[in-house]
Amino acid sequence: MPALTQDQIDTFWRDGVLTVENAVTPEQLAGLKRDFDGWVDESRHQSEPYGETIDGRPRYDLQPGHTADKPALRRVQAPTEVSSAYYDAMTASRMAEMVADLIGPDVKLHHTKINSKLPGAATEVKWHQDFPFTPHTNSDVVTALLMVDEVTPENGPLEVALGSHTGTLHSIWQDGVFTGAIDDATAAEMQANAVQSTGPAGTVCLMHTRLAHGSAPNRSSQPRTLFICVYSAGDAVPLTPNPVPTEHQGLFVSGTDKGQIRTEAYQIERPQYPKTSFFAQQSTEERTRM
Repeated sequence: MPALTQDQIDTFWRDGVLTVENAVTPEQLAGLKRDFDGWVDESRHQSEPYGETIDGRPRYDLQPGHTADKPALRRVQAPTEVSSAYYDAMTASRMAEMVADLIGPDVKLHHTKINSKLPGAATEVKWHQDFPFTPHTNSDVVTALLMVDEVTPENGPLEVALGSHTGTLHSIWQDGVFTGAIDDATAAEMQANAVQSTGPAGTVCLMHTRLAHGSAPNRSSQPRTLFICVYSAGDAVPLTPNPVPTEHQGLFVSGTDKGQIRTEAYQIERPQYPKTSFFAQQSTEERTRM
């Protein structure tokens, strides 16, 4: 039985985004919360990014200003490698089934990460599209953002430009510098008509890889944590190194590998591989220290 109705599927392809509640079971959600809370407690004993992923970069990324009393764990790279709860949600949940309804039947994983905005954290995501970071031979790529916490208008929700997935692929290089962000003038136009994606914990926001989006800092007393899984159609092949490499890249969560490659025509600059994290690429202050 499909996880999505035809109306929901049509909405996704029209708007480039679809938000659906109850994408994981209560038991799965509890496991995600438990493990992330444990990582936050662990981060209180750290003063700089720590841990190690398969390419040697830190697994746990800390916002500048992080302290034991006011932790600011802003990213966990490839959490599925260190948590069975996150692996289970990525492979065996309604979230994965929904993605298969959109771009299946053959669906594989590209990467996973957690983006978190703890209360008072200054983390901001500037406007961008995901596809220029992770270009594939075709754009049947979906970013699934699972809300581990309730997401409200006050705690830094995702903001999107509806329908932008069918338009221009915007550069994330500005004046020869890889900023990881759309130019300010275009971003301001998008921001003026932005739509927020909010919902209770366990909701998933399914976003087309070409959809322009951003988010503001968390100005509330409540955390905003997203478990992000990037899935592609089985015949979409990555064209550049994975910016969040994982031992699970290429894992089929639906269907099988048919050994086919499908292409579509587009042109975009090659992305810059991150030395630390996506957030540092977008931050002028942190970029100068890289």
